[in-house]
Amino acid sequence: MSPVIATVILVAVAITVSVAVAYWMGGIAGQYTKFEKVEIQTAITTYNSTGTYWKIAMKLKNTGTATATFNAAFINDVEVVNYGQDTFAADSTSTNMTTTTTTIDSGQSMTVNFYVELGYASLSSGTTVNIKIHSAGGMDYIKLVELV
Repeated sequence: MSPVIATVILVAVAITVSVAVAYWMGGIAGQYTKFEKVEIQTAITTYNSTGTYWKIAMKLKNTGTATATFNAAFINDVEVVNYGQDTFAADSTSTNMTTTTTTIDSGQSMTVNFYVELGYASLSSGTTVNIKIHSAGGMDYIKLVELV
């Protein structure tokens, strides 16, 4: 075999092995670099027909690569249970945020409903409230919403 052909074969083998190792390492690194990223797409407040509470409907979307698990919710830095209606409901279910967790898989959307009793903590129509959802991953997702 001539030295030129041997060099070409050696370079080809080296490139092939390096590409294989790069794909293998990329697969391993992907397992350890998953993250959650939740976007609050909309937040709509409505006043119920009986005149006793506001409903705040927030549409969330997980645009990260890991499942987001929510374990606490706050309105003006006070847990939702202290606002009279102790529900943090996902879609039409009645999940109580103070006793359970709510999850959103990667790429999925969810509507979360908060209920605030009329007059609680001097809240009235036109007041802006700060809603914060805390995840098990240590992230806080915050949205300012005006009660109407």
